[in-house]
Amino acid sequence: MKILIHGKNLELTVALKEYTEAKIKKAIHHYKDIVKEADIHLSVEKNPRVSFQTAEVTIFANGTIIRAEEKTENLYSSIDLVSNKLCRKLRKYKERNQKTFHNNFVKNKNSFLDETEQTVSLGRDIFNQESKARLPEPSIKNKYFEMAPISLEEARKQLDLIDHDFYFFRSKKNNKLKVIYKRNHGGYGLIQSK
Repeated sequence: MKILIHGKNLELTVALKEYTEAKIKKAIHHYKDIVKEADIHLSVEKNPRVSFQTAEVTIFANGTIIRAEEKTENLYSSIDLVSNKLCRKLRKYKERNQKTFHNNFVKNKNSFLDETEQTVSLGRDIFNQESKARLPEPSIKNKYFEMAPISLEEARKQLDLIDHDFYFFRSKKNNKLKVIYKRNHGGYGLIQSK
């Protein structure tokens, strides 16, 4: 498994790197068969009035992105909290996949094989390697992803795992781009073109 650690507005000391790596390895120890890469961003706010120190971890697990973020006044405490949160999310992800595996296997062995092939195709490199790196405008952050078509239910599961308010995806039914989002009063919403 590959672990990348990045720092923003702080010096990444050897002790900090070792502590972070140990905590993340411990959090994903039981899930190392599904986790391929961990991308860790540690940052400290520049504003002295705001004393937040952030630990953000993005895990790439069998074509699925699992993300956790924590902000506290102490970076070590943020790392502890984010590793606990990550462990819970990985357990939830694995339990969901085991239920899906069991239900599909019992229902129809052939449909299970088809879904496994689709999962393998989703597991290919999710970043578009052909896109050329360009410096974005100062206030815009660009992200490039290959968007393999997925079902609405798969998109909802992804939304729960990434810790964002919305998830942008390509529909398996008609290959159109759609956005699923969390509503303020519970439930989900879907934005799609006509």
